[in-house]
Amino acid sequence: TMANTRLWARAALLGALLGLLQGGRQLGKLAEKKLCADADCSHPISIAVAVQDYIAPDCRFIPIQHGQVVYVFSKLKGRGRLFWGGSVQGDYYGEHPARLGFFPSSVVQESQYLKPGKVEVKTDQWDFSCQ
Repeated sequence: TMANTRLWARAALLGALLGLLQGGRQLGKLAEKKLCADADCSHPISIAVAVQDYIAPDCRFIPIQHGQVVYVFSKLKGRGRLFWGGSVQGDYYGEHPARLGFFPSSVVQESQYLKPGKVEVKTDQWDFSCQ
């Protein structure tokens, strides 16, 4: 029917728009849940220092260089528990906009605990899409 055709056309258009918003890269979820310091995961759990370099395999991850300071905002649970989410501090404050991404917890050592990461939050596709 004509109503079904319009509905499918709208769904296709919405899907295309979401693809554009996500940079066209829909990548798999690393985990279903994460631990954060607050419900929005907007407060860092800790400050860590990179103990080794990490080369990001795709755009869900952030590259890290040995000695860089990393703000940890989330810790994935379940099958993704080896990965944390955060951002690297630039050499100069405000030099680059902070880019959030994931990295293996093994490449950093937490140096300062800011707020307990005890709030369990469900992940969604935006956590793992490339912007």
